[in-house]
Amino acid sequence: MIQTYLAWLSLLGVEPERLRYRVMIHESAQVADAERYWASLVGVDVDTFEKTTLKKHNPKTVRKNVGEHYRGCLVVRTLKGADLYRRIEGWWYGIVVGARSTI
Repeated sequence: MIQTYLAWLSLLGVEPERLRYRVMIHESAQVADAERYWASLVGVDVDTFEKTTLKKHNPKTVRKNVGEHYRGCLVVRTLKGADLYRRIEGWWYGIVVGARSTI
């Protein structure tokens, strides 16, 4: 999903320099491993990531997303994204209006 999203942003003309990445993960997980995984997936150096957000561990919660394959979530931000947001919003508006007119 992340790779598809990044490919879509590229098709829209969003330069890689405008992208920012941050990992969100439980503090009890392997944070460094997760950061390396996501950096490798998106093709950037781990040092370019923003500070990782750690979720506090609650021992009363029974989590299913545990183990060696748990890598948290990757947040992708686009700098100066207001114009991009408006374009996407316009496309969706057009899709919805078009869909309603066929009913």
